[in-house]
Amino acid sequence: MPNPWDVGSARVLEGMGFPALATTSAGLAWSLGLPDAQVTRDQTLEHLRLIAGAVSVPVNADFTNGYAVDPVDVAANVTLAAQTGIAGLSIEDSSGDEAEPLFAFDLAVERVAAARRAIDESGTGIVLTGRSEGFVCGRPDIDETIRRLRAYADAGADCLYAPRIDNLEHVSAIVAAVAPKPVNLLINSPFTTVAEAAQLGVRRISVGGTLARTAWDGALSAAREIAERGTFSRFQRLPDVEALFAD
Repeated sequence: MPNPWDVGSARVLEGMGFPALATTSAGLAWSLGLPDAQVTRDQTLEHLRLIAGAVSVPVNADFTNGYAVDPVDVAANVTLAAQTGIAGLSIEDSSGDEAEPLFAFDLAVERVAAARRAIDESGTGIVLTGRSEGFVCGRPDIDETIRRLRAYADAGADCLYAPRIDNLEHVSAIVAAVAPKPVNLLINSPFTTVAEAAQLGVRRISVGGTLARTAWDGALSAAREIAERGTFSRFQRLPDVEALFAD
């Protein structure tokens, strides 16, 4: 389930045969000239409408922390997201507070439960992913991560996700802890393969902002060469992008 950052990349990935796509908050932010976590709720909702409306495959939304703290407000925002045409969304427990980067356990669980209720009331059948951010925000405690993911599963999450975990023993432990519910694995470096992840019991893979970073790498490398050397050697063996969008 690769992560496009705009309509063009979404259509190309769909054309390559991927059965589902997922948005990336980071990729969206960079396309708007912003750091991750500074995109507004309304900007995200419009992005979701554009991506979901541009492809026929299911789209999972990176809905960050629901753009709210209180469970009531999370539910209201999830209701809005459910109207964009997405097939799934994730709610994470990152608070944005450097001192306490994760929401308190009970509040985090209540937020997932609120998202579950909002989805059920919407009648959309959206797949809810409960996401724990400890390994992203400097709290890499596998036991606490598993405790949270289990609680999110009990609160109604259909799928569980703890990004930035690249220890395969940890991945296996998470899969076992939340079974039979599926686990999403973020692969943003070559620490494993699709086949190996499947053997561990992983049911879904996403790449976050890594495809967007790969695209930025190509553009930045070429631009730096022009700026620093005045040469254009990277303008070789380029894809026929126009053909990707031809009827």
